[in-house]
Amino acid sequence: MLPVLTPASASKFASLALSHVTREYPNKLEHVLTSDSDLLSPRVLHPIFYGSFDWHSCVHAYWMLARLLRRMPSLPEAPAIRALFDEHLTPRNVAIEVAYLLQPHRSTFERPYGWAWAHMLSAELAQHDTDDGRRWNAALQPLADVVTTRWLDFLPRATYPIRVGTHFNTAFAIALSHTYAVGRGDALLTSALQDAALRWYGDDVGCQAWEPGSDEFLSSALAESECMRRVLPAAQFDVWFTAFLPHITSARPHTLFTPAVVSDRTDGKIAHLDGLNLSRAWCWRHLAGAMAIDDPRRAVAVDAAARHLDASLSHVEGDYMGEHWLATFALLAIDE
Repeated sequence: MLPVLTPASASKFASLALSHVTREYPNKLEHVLTSDSDLLSPRVLHPIFYGSFDWHSCVHAYWMLARLLRRMPSLPEAPAIRALFDEHLTPRNVAIEVAYLLQPHRSTFERPYGWAWAHMLSAELAQHDTDDGRRWNAALQPLADVVTTRWLDFLPRATYPIRVGTHFNTAFAIALSHTYAVGRGDALLTSALQDAALRWYGDDVGCQAWEPGSDEFLSSALAESECMRRVLPAAQFDVWFTAFLPHITSARPHTLFTPAVVSDRTDGKIAHLDGLNLSRAWCWRHLAGAMAIDDPRRAVAVDAAARHLDASLSHVEGDYMGEHWLATFALLAIDE
């Protein structure tokens, strides 16, 4: 049986996130300097998302905390989560984050991974049926709006997708932002994301899945499949998916069914491979859910998800290079 979110695992994930979302250093800034006046600390530049080693990891740690709070509001960590959000998710702080994005030379900041996670955080807060949740969501909305504008500007100009298994992967980002667009009822953004996905991936067949690379945390093949599952009607997706990965019942390409080996979890790049195992599990679970109960591919996909989870679920803590982000991908894999 595949693992599910339990009070114990939720508490563990929440504790991990709370330990690093306000930990300013070490910090890996994505920061274009335009003058000496830009030589500022992470917390000054980003009064909300200054922790967790980098901006995008901090954003998705907030997503994880928001989701855990909604899913299990009686968690022991719930008061600390609420206090964190009350202190940080304020109109003033969001305005500073937005102002940063709107400065010259920052139009590509966190494109597209951080954009997608900002949308996911907004989408999660929108599901909170509490006064606090509505207040936090309203405060964050200007940031989500900037991301929407960035997507709408970028997609028509993006002739090609980005297929790498790292932060620049366009399929993964579209899958996440599509969740936000559909939930918000934003027809323009939904259409733009769908159009780009179909233009980039619609004719792909016979995927050979030359992966993973030594620093990848996303499967190019499976992220693309999950993206297309979200943007296509079920029947059309099945036709596309069958042509894209026609040999699932014989577990080919074998690399997609073989968990990655992580040789050094203190190496920030090699530690990405734990994330690959978790994100593959997330994809396989969703893809299995799109298959009929009697589809022979379904059991193969579920088994692949289970083996990838078994390889890395126990390694979300231990070294900060993985600890500052892996729990998010664990939560995706077992609960999203």
